[in-house]
Amino acid sequence: MRLAFNPGVAFSLGDQLPSWAILAVAGLITLALAGYAVHVAPDAGVAGRIGFAAVLGGALTNLIDRAADGVVTDYFHTGWFPTFNLADTFITIGVVLIVLDVLRKNGQLRATPRGSNRRADSLNR
Repeated sequence: MRLAFNPGVAFSLGDQLPSWAILAVAGLITLALAGYAVHVAPDAGVAGRIGFAAVLGGALTNLIDRAADGVVTDYFHTGWFPTFNLADTFITIGVVLIVLDVLRKNGQLRATPRGSNRRADSLNR
């Protein structure tokens, strides 16, 4: 673990911008995402609904952190990836769940029935 303060957004992008500008844009994006989630969530699967909740929870947490002192506090350090926090992890996992839900819903991601051979099935099409 390593304590870091990120004045920018993901990967410190925009770290030269005023904190009020980043806070305003992040707030608008979070609000738009919340509106979209409310509209889409009833039609999403369980993974999609959990994903939207995780993304919104992470975004709101980072927004509150930034509003308090103009930066987001990061603390997980792997040595091979930029330092991040738990809210960032929720956002990432949420996005993955939403993508998986969309792929499943569009038929691009299907469970293979037990005993079937996916490769043989695809060759027969």
